[in-house]
Amino acid sequence: MTAEQTEASFEDILALAKPEQQPLCQALRDRIASLHSGYVELAWPRQKIASFGVGPKEMSQHYAYIAVQGAHVNLGFYQGAWLTDPDGLLEGTGKNLRHVKLRDVPSCKSKAVTALLKQAIIERKPFA
Repeated sequence: MTAEQTEASFEDILALAKPEQQPLCQALRDRIASLHSGYVELAWPRQKIASFGVGPKEMSQHYAYIAVQGAHVNLGFYQGAWLTDPDGLLEGTGKNLRHVKLRDVPSCKSKAVTALLKQAIIERKPFA
């Protein structure tokens, strides 16, 4: 991981998650790390998100975020509206942002979620 971080860290986001959500958050981060060595991570505790990208600029260089919610964890995609999603996992109606609601560790390791992450990473790499 690149040293580019906000004043907060992923551990700060993890601390905001319920105990049952923490393994899922960690598994999502590990999944991103396994697909993209050298990712840049920024954390915003106020929004309860950790964001991942190819550089420090959130909207132009980041591809995904982990957001702690009440009953689940969102894996969000900054350019999600443009991702191919044959399994229909993506939710949201905004111009670009889409997310997948996850509730357990096995779901974050699914082929469909992995395919979305790979697409998002590839889409952002030209901006590195």
